[in-house]
Amino acid sequence: MKNDAVNFDARVADTRATLERLARDFSPAVFASSLAAEDMVITDMILRAQLPIAIFSLETGRLHAETLAVLDKVREVYGYDIMLYRPQADAIDAYVAQNGLNAFYDSVEMRRECCRIRKVEPLGRALAGNKAWITGQRRAQSSTRAELAVQEEDAAHGMTKFNPLADWSEEDVWNYLRANNVPYNALHDQGFPSIGCEPCTRAVEPGQDVRAGRWWWENPESKECGLHVVDGRLIRIKPVAA
Repeated sequence: MKNDAVNFDARVADTRATLERLARDFSPAVFASSLAAEDMVITDMILRAQLPIAIFSLETGRLHAETLAVLDKVREVYGYDIMLYRPQADAIDAYVAQNGLNAFYDSVEMRRECCRIRKVEPLGRALAGNKAWITGQRRAQSSTRAELAVQEEDAAHGMTKFNPLADWSEEDVWNYLRANNVPYNALHDQGFPSIGCEPCTRAVEPGQDVRAGRWWWENPESKECGLHVVDGRLIRIKPVAA
């Protein structure tokens, strides 16, 4: 147990050091928060240390009320307003008119197109003009993230990408949240370890993969929204030595 605590403390220290280094050497940098548990760890670290890293979230128009409520919690606890980027209304209207509101259930292609409109295009606007961006991804979350590096060169966006929690476990995430009284999405207490848009997310059973509730009608290999995918293929980003 003592070694576990030492290892956890070391991971926390390493993550804080990574955030401090990227704030110093990769400014301007931004953090893309999904408002989920992992992202609240990074949010807490950034805001407690008052690091010059802007935090934004993608308001897809189909998020759970509980997810949107996290915005108010962050404002109450930290006095910080997370910037929101929304999809282009005309693109949403065209997709719905041509395919129907919930066409994403029909095929992987239709689902990816919905994600492209609601997430990928707004992400491009949010990242514009920055040298680096940050995510809350972890290797343990899914097979598509098994080779995730803490620091990568993201050729798709022409900048450096950081995944400071890459080697964290789910237990690490919750240990940090509880130890620091960090606010989090209420859906996590209702069986939602991974949370996306409301119609594409459901609760999972104990022991299931943490992302089993995301796009549950698809194969695990296709379960990415496109934020880390280009032309339907996982971005193979070259790791960079810290």
